[in-house]
Amino acid sequence: MAQDLVVQRPEGLYCPAGDFFIDPWRPVLRAVITHAHSDHARVGNGHYLASAAGEHVLRARLGDIHLQTLAYGERIVHHGVTLSLHPAGHVLGSAQVRLEHGGAVWVASGDYKVAPDPTCAPFEPVRCDVFITESTFGLPIYRWCPDADLFAGINDWWARNVLAGRASVLACYSFGKAQRILSGIDASIGPVIVHGAVEPLNAAYRAAGVGLPDTQHVTEVKDKADLRRALVICPPSAVASPWIRRFGDAGTAFASGWMQVRGTRRRGGWDRGFVLSDHADWPGLLEAIAATGAQRVIVTHGSGPVLARFLGELGLRAELFETEYGGDAVEADTQEPPA
Repeated sequence: MAQDLVVQRPEGLYCPAGDFFIDPWRPVLRAVITHAHSDHARVGNGHYLASAAGEHVLRARLGDIHLQTLAYGERIVHHGVTLSLHPAGHVLGSAQVRLEHGGAVWVASGDYKVAPDPTCAPFEPVRCDVFITESTFGLPIYRWCPDADLFAGINDWWARNVLAGRASVLACYSFGKAQRILSGIDASIGPVIVHGAVEPLNAAYRAAGVGLPDTQHVTEVKDKADLRRALVICPPSAVASPWIRRFGDAGTAFASGWMQVRGTRRRGGWDRGFVLSDHADWPGLLEAIAATGAQRVIVTHGSGPVLARFLGELGLRAELFETEYGGDAVEADTQEPPA
């Protein structure tokens, strides 16, 4: 029986034939990184391999690392394992990892979404024998609305707050979610202010050629009246900090896939909740899995048991990997917002 191309180890997902890890959660010698969210990309590894499209963001988050990059679709061979990276559609630079060895093809998805997003390359289905998939929103209740409807709602909420003379504070994850929101809003409604945690990622996106509207730090606003017309993009943690006080009586909203669940917005104390996620919803997960043609599917973080059971009922060989993904300690979309 052929050895599995990817197995579980205490350090993370390991490719024995190639002697490297994919998104390890403990320091290792060689790490292939699917994207720069901090539950997948951590400091301390000896050598990093990631997509060229994600270089700016990865360096912005991890600093001075020994980084090798690959263009999407470019192939390299390491210890006899052919490796290539393919767009995952999750955030800028996100990649699926394709491994080929001994006549078998495995793909590790990392995090992904199939919905269109102008700030990153779209998800690319990769045919394989075994597909390792995330399942962050792996329940049938999670179904995203079209972006046009979502951003119409955000713009309307912002415009109504402008008429009421108060700022619109929109909390979201600083990397990926913030830039996707910036790309979809109507910036003619008012000034756009971003938190200090967001702007370095904006700079990395702009350096990668992604167009974003002009943004300001709050300290750069000269006319204080602009604070009452502004859309303020910040991490959720900032809403509970003294930083938020300078905006006075502001409307608050949270943008997350968790807003799909009735009661989550109320428990968090938000005025509005916008259902926006950089992960695939239930139909997106099933669509992506089917497109791979894989007969064996290994499910990682999220609602893994539910998705695995459903895939088994479809006749696929479905299994689970226990991972430490979804544990971003800052403000990841993979964590429910605090009550």
